[in-house]
Amino acid sequence: MVNLGDENSNSPPRNYLPGNLRKSEIPPFFNPMKQSPFLLFCAFLTPFWVCGQSAHTLWYAQPAQYFEETLVLGNGKTGASVFGGVATDKIFLNDATLWSGEPVDANMNPDAYQNLPAIREALRREDYKTADELNKKLQGKFSESYAPLGTLWIAHHHTGEAEQYRRELNLRNAVSTIRYQIDGVTYTREYFISHPDQVMVVRLRSSRKGALVFDLKINSLLKFNAAVINGDLRIRGYAPVHADPSYLGERPDAVVFDEKRGTRFAAFARIRHSGGSLVTTDSSLGLQGGTEAMVLISIATSFNGFDKNPATEGLDAAALALAQLDKAAVNTFDQLKQAHIRDYQNFFRRVDVNFGGTTAPDLPTDARLRRYAEGKEDKNLEILYFQFGRYLLISSSRTPGVPANLQGIWNPYLRPPWSSNYTLNINAEENYWLAENTNLSEMHAPLLSFIRNIAQTGRITAQTFYGAKGWAACHNSDIWAMSNPVGNFGQGDPVWANWNMGGAWLSTHLWEHYVFTQDRDFLKNHAYDLMKGAAEFCLSWLVEDKNGQFITSPATSPENRYRTGQGYEGATLYGATADLAMIRECFQQTIRAAELLDVDADFRRQLADALARLRPYQVGKKGNLQEWYHDWEDVEPQHRHQTHLFGLHPGHQISPEKTPELAAACRKTLEIKGDETTGWSKGWRINLWARLRDGNRAYKMYRELLHFVEPDGVRTNYARGGGTYPNLFDAHPPFQIDGNFGGAAAVAEMLVQSGEGEIRLLPALPDAWESGSVNGLCARGGFEVLMEWKNKKVKKLTLFSKKGGSVTVVAGEKRHRVTLEAGERKRLRL
Repeated sequence: MVNLGDENSNSPPRNYLPGNLRKSEIPPFFNPMKQSPFLLFCAFLTPFWVCGQSAHTLWYAQPAQYFEETLVLGNGKTGASVFGGVATDKIFLNDATLWSGEPVDANMNPDAYQNLPAIREALRREDYKTADELNKKLQGKFSESYAPLGTLWIAHHHTGEAEQYRRELNLRNAVSTIRYQIDGVTYTREYFISHPDQVMVVRLRSSRKGALVFDLKINSLLKFNAAVINGDLRIRGYAPVHADPSYLGERPDAVVFDEKRGTRFAAFARIRHSGGSLVTTDSSLGLQGGTEAMVLISIATSFNGFDKNPATEGLDAAALALAQLDKAAVNTFDQLKQAHIRDYQNFFRRVDVNFGGTTAPDLPTDARLRRYAEGKEDKNLEILYFQFGRYLLISSSRTPGVPANLQGIWNPYLRPPWSSNYTLNINAEENYWLAENTNLSEMHAPLLSFIRNIAQTGRITAQTFYGAKGWAACHNSDIWAMSNPVGNFGQGDPVWANWNMGGAWLSTHLWEHYVFTQDRDFLKNHAYDLMKGAAEFCLSWLVEDKNGQFITSPATSPENRYRTGQGYEGATLYGATADLAMIRECFQQTIRAAELLDVDADFRRQLADALARLRPYQVGKKGNLQEWYHDWEDVEPQHRHQTHLFGLHPGHQISPEKTPELAAACRKTLEIKGDETTGWSKGWRINLWARLRDGNRAYKMYRELLHFVEPDGVRTNYARGGGTYPNLFDAHPPFQIDGNFGGAAAVAEMLVQSGEGEIRLLPALPDAWESGSVNGLCARGGFEVLMEWKNKKVKKLTLFSKKGGSVTVVAGEKRHRVTLEAGERKRLRL
């Protein structure tokens, strides 16, 4: 009999050691083998109240009907969306590296920059209509689309009605379980996707011997063929060489397949069973009369880098899939599961949060969301959403050079909303706001390594579109590191197509990783040259205004429109506040990095001189922070984007303590915009209110972020507003994962904020969380925080320092200067 494992294996062995990332799959500037002693210390702490299971488990009393009800699994590359059906289980399959397209020709519009003088002249004359039209000449191709791999179907030959159905996802071990009874027989399925073994594992069991009967098949929206070879179900196919964004509508060449081009994929499935016999057809695999079975699914693609043709220079997807399958198949279910749990918990268990006792009942998650929307208390649901955000990042972001996209790694559509691409004017960056402060620094690696890719194409973009030095990135990108402004060569509206500050924004993530980790090797060998290149672009892009101050021209403010005093409604202008905020952050951080590395003294002076001449922030007649060079009205005052507040968050230029007038102007801006907005935007505004130290307003919006949204199968429906779907996916709407990540980051921001040399405790604590505890949150300077509070005052505090150093700890009106050695843990008296 095959040993498929012990049913009591939901937890790793008591004496397990923390797992590791596979060295071959992470950039060299990360070393996750260095497990913090502080984290091991935290693992043995018991809070002064016990948090219930409902803070870490999503569960439902029925199968999913819509994608937004599925339970999602992932190992940072392979993704699965499990419906949990009784008669037939449907599982959407994805691979982070399966996209339409092939390496981009960045030199697609080589003479675009020659239009700049005419655009700038139109702006000098205040002829904004002409500037808008001319700006369309600075456009290139659209990005490619993230593709669905296929759907795994598991057909069960049940004859009766299911009873006592339960479908759940345990965030503590990243395992989904489904259990139900039919005619006195209990059927159980367990699902997980292993990073150590690079396979999806499904265990199926029946309580009655011989009652397990099922068939497997896989189909795909892509071009594919299926066969059963040597007892394995093998699917092989290829992605489109091009897929239009869905918002362009239907047309004959919207999706283009070419059997000689595009990324290849393979999905192989194998059944190991206890009892019964295997049955096959030419395209399906099944089991009859079994009692227990383990299904292994191995997925691979030919993607071999952003600059390698996946058809002619690609990896052998079929050989990779088979090798992964063979390697995993020598293990028992227990061995696979325990290796998966060890690896996953090494990251997930680093942070624990408690908000005090709760009287909320343990309801199914969809029912909890409905109840919560009525204004009722459920602190554990608030924790669940926070931890779900961390779970999603671990599950979607572990592939070098391939960050989590608009939908993480979960997508069933051939032409998904907004191509499920990398949207660089907020969304891709918001995906990673929680990476450092919630102690998931390794998950930042895919974005940080992607920046090097896009900097390569971005140098050509800087030259050909802008006549500038350095490197640039614009509104959209994809797995091929496309960096050009989109719009399909003049067909796009500049309000969304022409924004070009993506490089400046991305560069701040490099610095953030350094200040959180204090990894000087990373700063020297990976980050600095990229930061310098982004700063070079910004420096050469600046022009003087009529007062001799530096501004950008042309400029746009992401996806928002102004109304001039003469009534013209447009997008193209000079001196957008958002541009200058990002340039200011980029310059300041690049100067600081150069100082630490003691390099480029002349370049530092150039940046410092330019910083001194940047046009400062302006406060408008309404007391708001001006978005436009002139004090114009917004066409949509409640618009979802608020990019001109970048200096407040995620930047560090504005704060109530250092710049109270500008902080007040940011507050006024947020009051004008209101609280009702889309999911990702609401996530950002919660962070903004936290930076303004307004915990109750931040909490109000956090509750609104968890507003229940019923899935309806409609992909885009702004009228319904943002919120949360039954499976806790963010409803933009439709689903976008950035709201999950932004909301989770905001919880950490409400509890701990930090800058270089300072840690603020409970800076935006709402009344609803007056007592609680947290351990494992990270602060800039390489510190980790463990604290308990009561009546909104810190009662216990322990700091751990990764690299050693001094920091000022601010708790209410108290300030404490603390010095720790590398690896030291110190309990502080407040």
